[in-house]
Amino acid sequence: MARIHPAEGFDLGDLDRLDQRTRIARLHASVLAHRPKIAHAVNEAYRAALEEEGTLPPRLVELVRIRLAFHNQCRSCMAVRYTSGIEDGVTEELVCSLEKPEEAEDLTPAERAALRFADLLATDHLAIDESVYDDLRQYFDEGEIVELGLRCARTIGFGRLNATWMNIDHLPDRFKDVENVLTPWGGETITW
Repeated sequence: MARIHPAEGFDLGDLDRLDQRTRIARLHASVLAHRPKIAHAVNEAYRAALEEEGTLPPRLVELVRIRLAFHNQCRSCMAVRYTSGIEDGVTEELVCSLEKPEEAEDLTPAERAALRFADLLATDHLAIDESVYDDLRQYFDEGEIVELGLRCARTIGFGRLNATWMNIDHLPDRFKDVENVLTPWGGETITW
């Protein structure tokens, strides 16, 4: 059961009649409705800044997002696959590569460098040293490195917060297991 309940007066509608994607959106909106102006401002800033102005390939963005979802144990984030990433080549086989990205043959060197950075930012940010940035600079310009960092920071922060809210009733059954560490690879997902 969710730890943050829908805002008073928020009409969820008949969730059973909605497709899974719409249920997820409604349930998240019902929590954010506790502070709608703040939620709107944050979402609008993200959309305008990163979605409209971002230059990183959707495939890379989706791979980093999914890998960070694993570190966050954000079940909603692990369950979702964004269409933009799928259209840019993210398959479930590729997602399975995220189990051990440093060994994955179907990831590009640039993707491995970005995933290494994301992993460290999520697990041991003080271990990010000049060598990590030198590795990134082989594949990304300074602006792209900044964008990667901002995307990672947003995903880590909001993903961890969302994980604590435990708003998981709307997810496929495998993501409802709160007793164990879950993975985003190897099971049912939701296309967004």
